[in-house]
Amino acid sequence: MNRRRAIPYFSLLALLAACTNEQRSDVGTGGGTGTSESTGSTSAVTGTSAGSGGTGGSGSTGGSGGSGGSVDGPPPEPEEVPVLENITFYDGYAKTVDEPIPDGVIRHNNSLVATRLTDEQLAKIQTTLKVRVIVGALCDNYDRLGSVNLALVPKGAKTYVSGEVDRIEVARFVTPFMNMNKQPTTVPYEWEASNLVPILKDPDLLTDYDFWFELGIFGVPYAANDEVPGCDGRNDTQLGSLLLHTDSTQEAQDFSVLLPLAIGEEFNNYAKGASDKVGTTRKTVSFELPADTQNAQLVLITSNHGANQGGEEYIRREHYVYVDGKLALQYKPGRKSCEPFRKYNTQGNGIYGQSPLSDAKWQSFSNWCPGDVIDTRIVPWGAASAGKHEFVIDVPDATFTGGEGNFPFSLYVQAQ
Repeated sequence: MNRRRAIPYFSLLALLAACTNEQRSDVGTGGGTGTSESTGSTSAVTGTSAGSGGTGGSGSTGGSGGSGGSVDGPPPEPEEVPVLENITFYDGYAKTVDEPIPDGVIRHNNSLVATRLTDEQLAKIQTTLKVRVIVGALCDNYDRLGSVNLALVPKGAKTYVSGEVDRIEVARFVTPFMNMNKQPTTVPYEWEASNLVPILKDPDLLTDYDFWFELGIFGVPYAANDEVPGCDGRNDTQLGSLLLHTDSTQEAQDFSVLLPLAIGEEFNNYAKGASDKVGTTRKTVSFELPADTQNAQLVLITSNHGANQGGEEYIRREHYVYVDGKLALQYKPGRKSCEPFRKYNTQGNGIYGQSPLSDAKWQSFSNWCPGDVIDTRIVPWGAASAGKHEFVIDVPDATFTGGEGNFPFSLYVQAQ
């Protein structure tokens, strides 16, 4: 195996300071292409006892929320908490590499790494939270999917199998077409994620679990091996960094129940098990609330992929979300324009071309922008009774021409 050349070390905070046009997602934002990291089904948990669950299952992860600084005196200063710094990702299709990795970081595979949040890091979490990612260009010059996940790992475990623990997808993004020899060589992303605070501060969860943040960036070096000077024979694809920004500008959200229901599941109309039945793009998830709740919400991530001619990447579709038979959300992915992300696409590609496109042109085909975040959609639910409930997502006009494409689907419930 050819070892990569030495990559300069960049301070995570210095990189953030240098990035003047961050991508932000307050209830999310859109984008994506390439192939997502493989994920396993999650079991659900009731209180601190493991139970049955996953999609179509039941159970909950419980505890109380609340966090932040003292009610007396001035609020604490905002904190930047580095979680992962300049981690190298490798060919997502190849055998897992045996390259050096920082202490405390585990490599599940070439496109997925993880690290445990320490007690010191957790103590810094206040009442609000933003998740930030910086992707650096190496030897993959195409746009790819990436994600940030939170895993609940049995207390004290030194490692874990990702598909055998409860996990939720926190954020999803798509990398731009990047040539590592051209500036800018990094792209920043940011998501509002204050709904994670009651999870990270939950005393019941903290008794039984450690929280591990996962960063996944799928990459393939084959085109760059031929097209990008300096990439011949290399299999390193991207650099990835993850940090948390936290402050006390708002009160902490109050949720005491967490139900992981799906993470990175297939959602299409041609693969068995990817929808309610072959031929429809409708997915039903049944679950149970352990007790009556005064307030509940669903957290949903989807993104549209399929780059073949007439593929689902290029056609905006109406998405309909139902909870217990009632329409809870209707959305059509996509941005007004992808021009703000043109500067990050330093490798010539067929999405941007040579000249700026009008807003109307972008809206005619683009479900996402290379270099942008993907929406994390908060679906308000409100008061709900204990017992069985049903979530449905339906994209009735999706066609998946040629039996290609996918809408990777992640979902969890929070309740109080």
